[in-house]
Amino acid sequence: MIKTINTIKLLFISVFFFSSCSFAQDVELDKLVMPDGFSISVYAKVNNPRQMTLGDDGTVYVGSQRSAGGRIHAVLNPNNSATASEVVEIDKGLKSPSGLTYRNGDLYVAAISKILRYKDIAATLNSSPEPETITDKLPTKSHHGWKFIEFGPDGLLYVPVGAPCNICEPEEVFASIHRMDVNDPDNTLEHVARGVRNTVGFDFDPVTGDLWFTDNGRDAMGDNMPADELNHVTRIGEHFGYPYIHQGDTPDPEFGEGKNASDYTPPTQNLAPHAGAIGMAFYKGNMFPNSYKNNIIIAEHGSWNRSDEAGHTGHMLTLVTLENGKAVNYEPFITGWLQDNEAWGRPADVLELKDGSLLVADDEANVIYRISYDG
Repeated sequence: MIKTINTIKLLFISVFFFSSCSFAQDVELDKLVMPDGFSISVYAKVNNPRQMTLGDDGTVYVGSQRSAGGRIHAVLNPNNSATASEVVEIDKGLKSPSGLTYRNGDLYVAAISKILRYKDIAATLNSSPEPETITDKLPTKSHHGWKFIEFGPDGLLYVPVGAPCNICEPEEVFASIHRMDVNDPDNTLEHVARGVRNTVGFDFDPVTGDLWFTDNGRDAMGDNMPADELNHVTRIGEHFGYPYIHQGDTPDPEFGEGKNASDYTPPTQNLAPHAGAIGMAFYKGNMFPNSYKNNIIIAEHGSWNRSDEAGHTGHMLTLVTLENGKAVNYEPFITGWLQDNEAWGRPADVLELKDGSLLVADDEANVIYRISYDG
């Protein structure tokens, strides 16, 4: 059964030491609808939070995309409480540092054309650390240039480069997911997947190690076309259709002539059209019911240009259930950020904490939520 949680008008109190953040709008958690046994609260207030990553000590590092002065933050919670105790600004003035990831004590940040590394970040985050540049050879195009980055089971850094347009036939480096060895002085990029319009969320199957990613469909084909996609990489170099075929079966009106859908890898699950499906994660923990284990939770950010947002069109968390490497169900998990065709919140990323609870970045309400289960 689905429940609506009790009305809570949250006021942010002085226990938080929030730096360089504008005050968030009222966060009306009573609007959110979720399955019985789940609860949601505000974990921290951060300006324009996008991708999140978890440090060894439980610190959450957060990127930003817009209206945040190019800032990256650390969200501290040394007592493992239900709410964080402090937010520290690590750096600012970066170019859309939306994506970041943590590995072996170091923080890696993607800022359009650059990958930066902040060494031993836990020890230096309060002292304006100076990053080293891993590469500055990525394209400088800002259209779909913001990134989501993550290390794979192979130890390589996976870096997408979105199409520099709504629809076009771009140069080979664009509309692709690449991987690189961060210790390679030549900064060599290897194609992992092609035909990917704009992925801003991916994760690796905890059982097989396979890469799964969300992809945003093109605009200007109407409110209900094409679907966003959840894709599964089964071999290096697969082509997922862009700009020729959308949602696995629909030729593009400009670039699809003469193209066959069977020549491209179809989505494992078509998502809602213009859902803005971005951050996603396999749920690996033990707090949520077993039905969530090793299945995918997606942050659907919502459309920027759909005329009618009503219905299953983003501004929610969704759950994709898998069986034997195939998607068998796609359903809402938490809804309510969209009210009367207006969005008061926009989920951007999800991150599992060590206790099995789930953080959700909301770059519209400027907060990070914590979802827990006590069923």
